[in-house]
Formats: sequence, C-alpha cells, structure tokens
Amino acid sequence: MKTIQKSAKLANVLYDVRGPIVDAAKQMEDEGQKIIKLNIGNLAPFGFDAPEEIQQDMIRNLPNSAGYSDSKGIFAARKAVMHYTQQQGIAGVTLDDIYLGNGASELIAMALNALLDDGDELLVPAPDYPLWTAATSLSGGKPVHYRCNEDNGWMPDLDDIRRKITSQTKGLVVINPNNPTGALYSDELLRGLVQIAREHGLVLMADEVYDKVLYEGATHTAMGSLSTDVLTLTFNSLSKAYRACGYRAGWMVISGDKTVAKEYIEGINMLANMKLGSNVPGQYAIQTALGGYQSINDLIREGGRLRRQRDLAYELITAIPGVTCVKPKAALYMFPRLDPVMYPIADDRQFFMEVLRATRVMLVQGSGFNYPDNQHFRIVFLPHEDDLREAIGRLAKFLEQWRARHGT
Repeated sequence: MKTIQKSAKLANVLYDVRGPIVDAAKQMEDEGQKIIKLNIGNLAPFGFDAPEEIQQDMIRNLPNSAGYSDSKGIFAARKAVMHYTQQQGIAGVTLDDIYLGNGASELIAMALNALLDDGDELLVPAPDYPLWTAATSLSGGKPVHYRCNEDNGWMPDLDDIRRKITSQTKGLVVINPNNPTGALYSDELLRGLVQIAREHGLVLMADEVYDKVLYEGATHTAMGSLSTDVLTLTFNSLSKAYRACGYRAGWMVISGDKTVAKEYIEGINMLANMKLGSNVPGQYAIQTALGGYQSINDLIREGGRLRRQRDLAYELITAIPGVTCVKPKAALYMFPRLDPVMYPIADDRQFFMEVLRATRVMLVQGSGFNYPDNQHFRIVFLPHEDDLREAIGRLAKFLEQWRARHGT
C-alpha cells in the first residue's frame, strides 16, 4: 500500500512542550502512575481559577454567542483592548488596529503567514517560546536565533542580533517578559531593540503575554510605547494573568508606522476574514478581565502563591550540586543549567525521558526551546508547594545518582 507522509513543511517544526516526553507521560498515566507535571504553563490543573466575575460574564453572554462575530472580534472586547493600549502608552491605536483570536498563538501564526515568503528570515530569541520558531517554518520562513546571554540575566545580545541581519530579514521577535527564562527587559534594552528594527526596516513582534506576572515590584514597559515610528505587532491574551488558558481569548495590536505596511495589513485582514472569527464566549471575557479587579496582583505580591512558589522552586533547584539558575523576575518559569562536567549529557531529550521514567516528574529539555546545548531545562513552578518539594526532591536524588555514574 502507498503510505501517506506528513507534509515536508513539518520537517523543521518542533514543539516539545507537548512532544515525545509528554506522550510517554500519558502512557505512564494510563498505566496508573501519577506524574508531577512541571512542563507546561496550564494554570487550571494546579488550582489557579479564572476570576469568578469573568466566568459569570461569559455565562450571561452565552445567549449572544451562537453567531459569528466580526472577523476582527466583538466591539466591546476590542474597545477594552484599545483602552488597555492607551494605559500602556501605545499611541495611535484605533479599533481597526485590533484583532481578536483563539489565543495569541493563532494570531502569531496569522501574522507570520501574512509576512513571510519562502526563504524570508525572522529573528527569534534563543531560548524561545517554540511556537515562534515552528510558526516561522510553517509560514515558509527561516527562523534565525539570536543569543540571549545567561551571564547577563538572559538579556538579548544586541551585537549578535546585528550580526545575524541579512537582506532576507523581515522581522524581530521580542518575548518580554520572557518564556522560558523569566527575564524582564529594561527600557534601555528595549530602546536598543527598537533602534535595530528602525535601522533595518524590520517589523517588531512583541510577545507580551506575561506583562502582568511580575515579582518584587518590577514593572513592564510595552514595546509599542517606545516604537512609535516602527511597525509593531503586540500579542497578549487572557491565558496567564487571568488564568483562562482554555477560553482561547487573545489579541494582536498593530501600532507604529502603518503607512509602510498597507499591503501587509491587507494580508492580515484577508487571513482574519478567512478564519471567520474567533471563539465568541472567550471574547466576552476580555472587557471584564481588562476593566475589572486585577486579582493577579494577589498572587504575585509578597506572600502570594505564585511568589512563594517561585521562591521555593528557585531555592530548591539551586541547592542541587551543579545546578545554577537565573532567578526569574516575571512569568511562570525558570531555566536552570546543569554543569556539563558534573552532568555530561549527549542528548537532552533522552536524558529528560530518563528523568521522567525514573522519577515520574515531567520537565522539558532546553532543546525544546531551541537552545540545544544539552545543559538547560525549563521548570514550571505552578504546582502546590508540597508537590514542588516532592518533584524537585526526586530530581535531586536522580541527579545525585547520575553524578555518581557519569560525572567527572
């Protein structure tokens, strides 16, 4: 029989956040084993519920949600996003510049499909949120990874970005606050990134999904507020700050110099029309979320649950011999490093598969975030404190045994 092959477009697509290790964990669960999941930023399974007022607003609006919305989204939600951009200091945004989607993920893919021709290049951070690399490849583009410097708190290396710009470079992706490292970028650094985009005529793609998940009084500056003369696409959603991953409610805002991008915006509009519209009940949650009580502040403040769990996870992971980590200032993750002398690892996916089978703790290897040095991995600190202690304790015991067998 003739076999049916997957598309060649998928040859360079990687999404190990939900990859082979997750498949193995699912099989283990089916066999009755309990897995502690430190692999994905899905808040609901760990008891982080969406605010009740958002839930109630969706319920009340369900009778109005059976039909398609406008392809860009319902008026009230887009108006709320417009007001939010004004609070952030992003100038010149109108309702026409706002697109609602089934999470930020759908809008990222749409924006890249409208931008990239075969062979075009997109500058993406390393490590990255792997959707950016995957969506670039699926759009026919080539992801070019620029270095974020661990020794400098995982800040982007501006010189490395400049070295990697070619005549084919179309855009620059900035993930701030950062997934997977938890880094938060200064205004000075953001201005440097904007200047690079300005000099080379690049589209700025600002992934700001974690802009409210900040610790120790840190503040976030929207990139669009600093790039008024550079075309900027900002992506955000309800998934993290409002604990509403499953609502699939995200938005994209176009700001900066739109006069140079009429055809590009026309392409975005075409793709928005083709998808008919996004999940309407989720859209009805946006106005209430952005205009209501910001309960995320209770979780990130001193003594708040996310703050406590971040501190605990950092304390436990850095107490393991040969494990170092930049303490995250934002988001839900940290990106520790294994000393390569103490932990000589040839294949990090195979290594963390072994971790899963031996400890029943699920983690994602660094190569899953396009950082293939076999030394890093991402920890999600969403589980309750007892589960974090248990999971990292099991990991510590596994690493102790690994050092005894393999370390030098």
